[in-house]
Amino acid sequence: MDSSAPERSAPSADASPSLWKHLARFWRDRPGEAKVLLGMSAAFLLIFFLPLGQPRFENAVLEGLRLTQWYAREHVILCLLPAFVIAGAMAVYISQGAVMKHLGPASPKPIAFGVASVAGTLLAVCSCTVLPLFGGIYKRGAGLGAAIAFLYSGPAINVMAIVVTAKVLGAELGIARAVGAILFALVIGAIMHLLYRHEEAARAAKGARGFTADDSGHPLGDIVALFSLMIGILVFANWARAETPAWMLVYAWKWPITAALAILLAALLVRRWRWSLQPLLVVAGLVAASALLRPEWPELAMVIGIGGLMLQASRENAAGQEWVGQSWDFTKQIMPLLLGGVMVAGLLLGRPGHEGLIPSQWVVWAVGDNSFASILLASLLGAFMYFSTLTEVPIVEGLLGAGMGKGPALAILLAGPALSLPNMLVIRTVLGTQKTLVYCTLVVVMATLSGYLYGQLM
Repeated sequence: MDSSAPERSAPSADASPSLWKHLARFWRDRPGEAKVLLGMSAAFLLIFFLPLGQPRFENAVLEGLRLTQWYAREHVILCLLPAFVIAGAMAVYISQGAVMKHLGPASPKPIAFGVASVAGTLLAVCSCTVLPLFGGIYKRGAGLGAAIAFLYSGPAINVMAIVVTAKVLGAELGIARAVGAILFALVIGAIMHLLYRHEEAARAAKGARGFTADDSGHPLGDIVALFSLMIGILVFANWARAETPAWMLVYAWKWPITAALAILLAALLVRRWRWSLQPLLVVAGLVAASALLRPEWPELAMVIGIGGLMLQASRENAAGQEWVGQSWDFTKQIMPLLLGGVMVAGLLLGRPGHEGLIPSQWVVWAVGDNSFASILLASLLGAFMYFSTLTEVPIVEGLLGAGMGKGPALAILLAGPALSLPNMLVIRTVLGTQKTLVYCTLVVVMATLSGYLYGQLM
């Protein structure tokens, strides 16, 4: 053997990197393709290992689809479409100066939080319907604390929810929910403001440049009338049943009231916005025909009305075209996330009275007393589960009948209406991941502490 032959040196780390270093380099150098590869791999593995043939899984998939279908039928047309239209109008017709003055980062906090909380309280909407309105005021310049107060108060504090809670679950829980929800809106808004005060100050300074005190081009009275009528249509079209004579009287007349408000809205647009009368008369005729011929399908009349309104807005002037564009931006940003979130929520938790992947007996067992752990689990359950307007009350009533403690019941009432999985997904697109996590954590923590205190006292 020739000893003079050169010795082969071991390959260096640079010449032959390890597998993990190679993958890290690929992720760093080609992040787009790496994410596509990761997504495709995850989708393949999910499909490959689907536990098809197992009754619980297949039933959970059906429950997820049923919940999504119910949401599409009951809430998308009557709740979300009007909310998208209102949010689009906010971006066009509400002056940025007015928003900054009353709700902006630099506005007096008692005024800002008070206005936001009161505005949210007047809305009888669910955690998803409030999202376009929240996104509208936040993007228009509202401070983080005020926007958060509005976001929480809309589904959690509305007068209808408090009255129905007291009627069905008892005055004690009704009063506790009212007091807790009002304090939550103010405290959570204040904490979010303090945590991000420096960022909000920079945002206020940036937003304070480039706009006048009133850039809407319309008198304040006309703006107030426009939004009052549209919010009235949203509220009365979604007026829910309740075991109270006064509420049921309004429920019996909800569609005539909604129609009257729509007529007043059209008159306002013609007289004060100078819209053409004839196209609106055509839309009104089509809506009336739909309501008379198919009274069991109020959604059809709503679609015709909103579609006609947006079509005419796009033909009137530049502001109308911007109104349509802003509404469409909110729709395409929010709708896919909401439907996907509702599907996942139904898959995991099912519908009221129907199980998903998580057995209902687990839920009852987990929240069956007033311990801190039970109340924390109830807060988390309420945060991820989707509740439409007022449905949290009969659900909590059923859980109380199954043995749930009063502390977990209050925790669900405080966390559930304000949060849901689809709600979280959309908030993240507006605020970012960090602020969304902080907001959700604050709601869960405060609901847990409130429920624990209430459970110990009661």
